[in-house]
This record gives sequence, structure tokens and C-alpha cells, in this order.
Amino acid sequence: MGTDHRTESVLLAGVFGVGKSTVAADMASILEATGMPYGAIDLDWLAWTNANGSTRADFIDMMARNLHVVAENYRTAGARRLILAGSIRDRDELERVRVAVGTPLRTVELIVPLAEIGRRLASDPTEERQQDLANSADWLTENTGTGFFDIAIDNDTAVRNVSAEVLDWLGWLGT
Repeated sequence: MGTDHRTESVLLAGVFGVGKSTVAADMASILEATGMPYGAIDLDWLAWTNANGSTRADFIDMMARNLHVVAENYRTAGARRLILAGSIRDRDELERVRVAVGTPLRTVELIVPLAEIGRRLASDPTEERQQDLANSADWLTENTGTGFFDIAIDNDTAVRNVSAEVLDWLGWLGT
């Protein structure tokens, strides 16, 4: 599996509830307005199944296999920027994403205090989101999924500000 150097990718990472998907959607909106061909991919949705097993390894395996196909489809269609959003536990999982996406990949860790994550998730009525809050607390306590990304950005301001900061860091608006 080779690397496509015509397309660049970014992974927005962080614990559950930090706003990865929201920032990804806003970044996509900005790229849309500039005419830049892009694709946005929520990594959780690529592995939302109970048909593959229930372990984290099963989840990552399914996500990586699907990411490879979806990223290739976006590149074939002409996407030159890929925006990925997902919670990554460790460097091994990050490497699986890097290989699967098949493009140069830069990484951004979005950071939000646990109290703010709780506030954000409180309005979601599903049990799963409440489990996400518990998982976020566990990950933060254990320092899981943090500290090994290219840059860390506080996501405690307006979404458009965070999106613009990430896009500026990537240099995607000037090319």
C-alpha cells in the first residue's frame, strides 16, 4: 500500500466529547467554500458494528480496513484534503490510521477539560454518550490517547476559531 503524496490528511484526535467531529465538519465547510476538494471521515462510524467482535483491537481492525477503502475512494474522486476525526488510544493505533489513509498525515489533539466534556455530553439522551463520558474520564486519568500527536489545541472557544487555527497550522487555506 503506497502513499499518495498529492493528497494530505489531518487527524483530529482526543478523548470522547472534545468536539472532533464538530471541528471536522466545520473545517469541511471552510474547504467547501474555498473550492478545495476534500473528504471528511468520522473514524467511529467506520467501525460501528457488532459483527466484527467487541474488543478495541476488533474495532481498530474494522476501522482501518474501512478507512483504507473510503480514503482511496475519496482520492480517486479527486479529494486533495482528508479530514479524519477519531479517538486514538496509542501510537500503534495511530500507525494503523497512518497506513490505512495512505497519505501524509498530520495530527491534532483537541483538548477540553472533563467538566466541559460532561456539559457537552449531558444534552445527549443516549446511554452510549454517558458511557463516552465515563471513558473520557478513564482515558484522562490514565493519560490514554494523549501526548503523542503533532500539536495540541484547546477546543474551548468558538468552533470556527478552532477550525481556522487547525487549517492555518496545516497551511491548507493558502494552497
